[in-house]
Amino acid sequence: MSNDLIAKAAIDRRLAEIVGPVIEDMGFELVRIRLMGGKTKTLQIMAERPTGGIEVDECARISTAVSAVLDVEDPITDPYTLEVSSPGIDRPLTRLKDFETFEGYEARLETAEMQGGRKRFKGELAGVEDGEVLINIEEAGETVTVGLQFDWLSDAKLVLTDELIAEMLRARKDAGFDESKFDDIEAETSDEEE
Repeated sequence: MSNDLIAKAAIDRRLAEIVGPVIEDMGFELVRIRLMGGKTKTLQIMAERPTGGIEVDECARISTAVSAVLDVEDPITDPYTLEVSSPGIDRPLTRLKDFETFEGYEARLETAEMQGGRKRFKGELAGVEDGEVLINIEEAGETVTVGLQFDWLSDAKLVLTDELIAEMLRARKDAGFDESKFDDIEAETSDEEE
């Protein structure tokens, strides 16, 4: 059974085929795409630089480019809202490389089928070996390393911890992200609400 964590549903996979190349041509990577909602749908696109991270103005540029392509291709028949964002701190893990990048961090993994009597695994990521995602879990008071085939996964995300927040803030600073841009946006938003 093959599974794609970037795009689960058939419509998501079709949308990924359309917008993925646009995002890649702009120098970014598609992390996840989901068409969600009932009457008014939301097309959620998560993207980042190959080295990680993304700025607000870069999300806006991606949104403009993706909108133009979707207007031409017209794969979504109902009205929808386009939302382009970063994966966030407690990000989804959708690519095999994500499990290597975030080795040592706590994560929640879920498999489509039962594996060793369970579908949910929570523990510390221990890297990747021969196409298997390794995770250290607590079992009967002992730490056990479990290997799960990447294709078995139906969902995977980092767990928000103080250590993860501190590391992401440090990485953003080291990468030269301008945090004042976020302060300006927050200020503009709160001014509009008043």
